[in-house]
Amino acid sequence: MVKIHNFGAGPAKLPEEVYDIIKNELTNFGGTGISLLETSHRSQTYLKLNTEVQDVVRRLLNVPCNYKILFLAGGGQGQFAAVPLNLISRTGTADYVVTGTWSDKAAKEAKKYGKVNLVLPATDRHTGIPDVSTWKLDPNASYVHICTNETIHGVEFDFIPDTKGVPLVADMSSNFMSKKIDVSKFGVIYGGAQKNIGTAGVALVIVREDLLNQALPTCPSILDWTLTAKNDSILNTPPMFAIYIMGRVLQWIEREGGLDKMSEMATKKSSLVYKVIEESNGFYYAPVVKDARSKMNIPFRIGSPEGNDVLEKEFLKGAEARGLIQLKGHRMVGGIRASTYNAVTVAEVETLVSYMKDFHRQHSK
Repeated sequence: MVKIHNFGAGPAKLPEEVYDIIKNELTNFGGTGISLLETSHRSQTYLKLNTEVQDVVRRLLNVPCNYKILFLAGGGQGQFAAVPLNLISRTGTADYVVTGTWSDKAAKEAKKYGKVNLVLPATDRHTGIPDVSTWKLDPNASYVHICTNETIHGVEFDFIPDTKGVPLVADMSSNFMSKKIDVSKFGVIYGGAQKNIGTAGVALVIVREDLLNQALPTCPSILDWTLTAKNDSILNTPPMFAIYIMGRVLQWIEREGGLDKMSEMATKKSSLVYKVIEESNGFYYAPVVKDARSKMNIPFRIGSPEGNDVLEKEFLKGAEARGLIQLKGHRMVGGIRASTYNAVTVAEVETLVSYMKDFHRQHSK
């Protein structure tokens, strides 16, 4: 069987070393003789794991002591509702910077709970991040929400915007733990685990303590950050196995050299792909402007800026024959998308790049 190279955008590839750990611990977790899947969430075994995972998050991101680390069910999209439910009560309004599909979905969800100010003009085409000088921020907003990496459109922030004292909330679902960030510049950071730090089923939330105790009366207990923090993320039975896998992935990141190493590898891998695109004389086309191109999700078209359907289908067919899978672009934008998350190796990206060059030679006019 041909070796599989998984470039899926999420659920995404996990480190092979982590799979080996999961296999060894699956039916005998922590020497208990049983699986974590059948262990009580109130047991000392799980309580220890719960603390270990919080601790590795705090170490990797150098999380200040005045921030709580929470694990919640519902993934990143669950937090689209949790954010306004927990934060919008102060003024009843919030700013949303829409740079792609996911920040757009977050804004639409927030409209159910208060007034939403769209900082940028509405558009169907997301190819970059407009200069901050053009943003129409509301100084009365309860918070400003951004998505630091748009998985579908491949648009990534390479800076932290100055929100003039208004708490900054960031959906980091698809670039969490890919580089160091200054957590103190954010009020809240959140993300689903299944793209870069684990598997589906859990969202990681990092919230500054002064932003707790503000939830709307209608906020469901299961989405209430204050209740979750008071109960150490064990308000009810948490998604224990997803939290465990996230913990093992984060421990792997730490062993590999931490976020400095992840950032170095992210730059190297994405540069390999973008270089082929740039040197293809238009055969490959990347729609995102250079200063906003994602290092995690690389969308591109083949044959023209709009894409050549025949060529793109042939590219995907040939890729799968070589074990290069999940390269089809999201249905909303089409084309090709290569996701080069932490677990994707340089060697795998080099295999993709080699195929891209061969395909170009075979089909260029």
